[in-house]
Amino acid sequence: MTEDFIIFAGTANPELAAGVARELGVPLGACAIERFPDGELSVRLDEPVRGREVFVVQPTGPPVNENLVELLAFADACRRASSARVTAVVPYFGYARADKRNGRREPITASMVADLMQAVGITHVVTLDVHTPQLEGFFRIPFDSLSAVGVLAEALREKLPEGAAVVSPDAGRARMAAEYAQRLGAPVVVLLKRRESGTETRVTHVVGDVRGRPCLIVDDMISTGGTIVESVKALVAAGARPGVSVAATHGLLLDGARDKLERAGVREVFVTDTVKTAAEGRAQLHVISVAPLVAAALRRLLSNESLGDLC
Repeated sequence: MTEDFIIFAGTANPELAAGVARELGVPLGACAIERFPDGELSVRLDEPVRGREVFVVQPTGPPVNENLVELLAFADACRRASSARVTAVVPYFGYARADKRNGRREPITASMVADLMQAVGITHVVTLDVHTPQLEGFFRIPFDSLSAVGVLAEALREKLPEGAAVVSPDAGRARMAAEYAQRLGAPVVVLLKRRESGTETRVTHVVGDVRGRPCLIVDDMISTGGTIVESVKALVAAGARPGVSVAATHGLLLDGARDKLERAGVREVFVTDTVKTAAEGRAQLHVISVAPLVAAALRRLLSNESLGDLC
């Protein structure tokens, strides 16, 4: 593995970046990030990157636009300082859900973000469990989406009640649920939904038998918690054992989401640290680090090895 590389941490999740750097046995690159009173951003690299491989660790979670612009500024600074390549390590990729127009006069924001990232000199994107896999099609550069399923499944192995079923909250997460189920030796259940309005959906069918079983709902993210709450209601109505567990890669957990999950009777929540998540005071919230996974991917990229079994 070449040693001529450098890792910079954005302000979105410096703890994760530091963890990745520790796993690789290198210090974080020196830089200065400043926000002026009018909201403008300044990024300065405080060590040379000329001819070096640069990794910028910066998820674009809330506040999405500020973190995205910071990532773009980092990449532009590296390009202008003559770095060999710039890999954006974006553990959580904001705007990934905005991948189509739905017949309306709307932007395809995921495509716009991909164009911006390439325009400023990003040459490779590494992310985790991206919400919309077809996002890759908006890029003309290498794009790798790692899977946190293995990391979360390992954390769940000793905590999952015997006889538990793995539940996909919709048809779109059935493949992810099947991977969890294979790793945990559990059956798969899929919930089918119907959209009631622009903001509301209703579970119409529970495909699989959950009677008397504890359940583990799996998803790529938890934002407001609404999807999980509706899923819990449907499972309990179908005879599932109360006290559902939840596992999701990205624990956005926006204001009120944790209280909503607690009121719904969720027993435990497992998320990763792709975005900053405060676990203090919440005994049922478990945050699992993906730093070793990301570091393993970067190590392989530096050695020109395959990421196949990490994706």
